[in-house]
Amino acid sequence: MSDQGLENAPAEIKLAVDLIYLLETNEIEIDTALKALEIVKQDLERRKENTR
Repeated sequence: MSDQGLENAPAEIKLAVDLIYLLETNEIEIDTALKALEIVKQDLERRKENTR
């Protein structure tokens, strides 16, 4: 995706690109990243439920 395309991308795409960059530049192993993302997802879903 070009810089201009990313500039106009939805917030979730921008965040995903940032997270991918962070994981890649820190050379995080794929399995470790997937496990960590699952923990983050569960935490966010729990917080979302608690705000309703």
